[in-house]
Amino acid sequence: MPLIETTVIPGASVYGVQQVSYTVAGAAGKDYSAALIAATLKESAAIEASASSYSAVVQERAHKIDELGRVLAELNKSLAKLKSSGQSTDTAGVDNGAWVNGTASKYGVTLIFQENTADMTRANIMKGQNEIQYVIDTEDNNLQQDMVALQGLVSKRDNAFSSASRIVRKADDAASSVIHNIV
Repeated sequence: MPLIETTVIPGASVYGVQQVSYTVAGAAGKDYSAALIAATLKESAAIEASASSYSAVVQERAHKIDELGRVLAELNKSLAKLKSSGQSTDTAGVDNGAWVNGTASKYGVTLIFQENTADMTRANIMKGQNEIQYVIDTEDNNLQQDMVALQGLVSKRDNAFSSASRIVRKADDAASSVIHNIV
């Protein structure tokens, strides 16, 4: 079996995946279709590895959006506790205050609680809502871009497997035709 070697193509990157060129070393006297199939399968395996890491990024981003969505829901409940005619200095208790504050700060949003309580002023709740919504929107946009990139990788992988399958089928058809003509 010939050895398939990869060479990095400088400056060529698609969706963050470094592109490589495939060459066949030691292919003299070897079956060309076998070398081509091996190169195609190696390419699809490299794409599969990249798709797996992209998938992990997408899952982590979706988890972050989910957690921030739950923080936003808690802030919405707290704001609903305040009277609609209240002042910006009115305070409301935040359910699960420690979790809300910890989760928000984990993702870079600082919520301003009253001293040693889980109470926040109306102004601080609204500020926190806006900041968290901004982070959610940003992450959602990034998630959409990652999903497009992941779909592109999956499509490339599928094309590589299809190419290998077509090569095998053509080689089999050629072999069958030769055998049929001999018999």
